[in-house]
Amino acid sequence: MSEGGAPDALLAEATAGSRRALGRLITIAESGGPSADALDRAMVGRPGPGWIVGIVGAPGVGKSTLTGRLAAGAAGGRPAEGAPRVAVIAVDPSSPLTGGAILGDRIRMQGLGDPRDVFVRSMAHRGAAGGLAGAVPIAVRVLGAVGVEVVIVETVGVGQIELEIVHVADTVIAALSAGWGDAIQASKAGLLEVADLLVVNKADRHGAADAVRDLEQMLDAGTATALGPDETWRPPVLTTVATAGTGVAELWTAATAHRAWLIATDRLARRRDDRRRHEIGRRAIDILAHEVDQRVAALGPTAAAATPEEAARRVVRQVRAGGD
Repeated sequence: MSEGGAPDALLAEATAGSRRALGRLITIAESGGPSADALDRAMVGRPGPGWIVGIVGAPGVGKSTLTGRLAAGAAGGRPAEGAPRVAVIAVDPSSPLTGGAILGDRIRMQGLGDPRDVFVRSMAHRGAAGGLAGAVPIAVRVLGAVGVEVVIVETVGVGQIELEIVHVADTVIAALSAGWGDAIQASKAGLLEVADLLVVNKADRHGAADAVRDLEQMLDAGTATALGPDETWRPPVLTTVATAGTGVAELWTAATAHRAWLIATDRLARRRDDRRRHEIGRRAIDILAHEVDQRVAALGPTAAAATPEEAARRVVRQVRAGGD
């Protein structure tokens, strides 16, 4: 480990309630490389979070406020000691200068009540596809390994490419706002296709009732969901005014009903198995891409005599053979 001690020691400290150790673990997860690999190995056999909730939605719909309210409600009745019961991973836009998260933990903590109840970590997007930072899956495993029961992941708010959340979360909440536009534009955004629950936030504004009606009509028409023919869950459409806390308790109740349905139908285990395979496949592609980049960089002058297709096939043969 490059910083902060051995992973087993940090995991033990974080499980006992050390937020400093937990912060170091997340930093290691974000850093990648051998330290993150060692941390991942140390977590093999440890339990994961009991429930992972994703919050998606375009910029301006009030995701951050809604996330804070949900986290505060979920944290009720937390243990008096040990790791926090609830954690939030807030994926933020990246600074073009430093690559770090533009928004910070203290901004996210507004509305959370007692900050000791919820662990909040902002994580830089850094251009990763799908609205998530690349370190989110291992960070979620870290939180589960130290005893966090509920992890809420808020995506960066990039609209059309937020679909990666389905490979992280058990329950996906898609947030929209009054005046969100016509049904065609919402469908194009892809948010409705991944949602287990739909919520119209800022419901005190003009147009909220129209937004709810349009969403219900899309569900009736079967155009707002990518669920297979064996699925029986119909995403409920709810309304909230997150700034006032209105409707947040009802939203959380609906989310817990979805979790109960996942467990009762054995879909929770299936979703997590699918996510595991997806992450393995993504990491395999990353490894192969790195090897290909190294081979391409090492191409000599003789490559100029070949077509790009011929040179590419030579690189592929070298990678497959594992030699020169």
